[in-house]
Amino acid sequence: MAKAILIMGKSGTGKSYSMRNFTEGEIGIINVLSKDLPFRNAPKTYDSDNYDNIKVALTKSKASTIVIDDAGYLITNEFMRKTNDKGFQKFTDLANNFFNLIMFIKTELDPNKIVYLVMHEEEKELGDVKPKTIGKLLDEK
Repeated sequence: MAKAILIMGKSGTGKSYSMRNFTEGEIGIINVLSKDLPFRNAPKTYDSDNYDNIKVALTKSKASTIVIDDAGYLITNEFMRKTNDKGFQKFTDLANNFFNLIMFIKTELDPNKIVYLVMHEEEKELGDVKPKTIGKLLDEK
């Protein structure tokens, strides 16, 4: 059972920058937005926002530490691809796909692997902090 660890922070607080001290081969980076990393000599990334491709990459990675940066955009990108879909089912699909990724990490990967899921945070009205998603419906489910 691999470890799935959530790293949350506001934009620009160093979530991606924190990977700067890893060298090539020490870390695997799955880059959901295909963005440039904010430091020189960044390790190569695997760019994808496709859940099936990410699961394959997680399985094949020789690195014991893998980062999915920015995992929140897995949900956002899928939502944007489904904007023309009508009804509640698309929200169920969004939540189910992300949940299944977490379960895949916890049940299917090598127990020596650590997968960091990097997400932006959102502060609620009463000061609670949570991962930023696409809205209340998904948050509640």
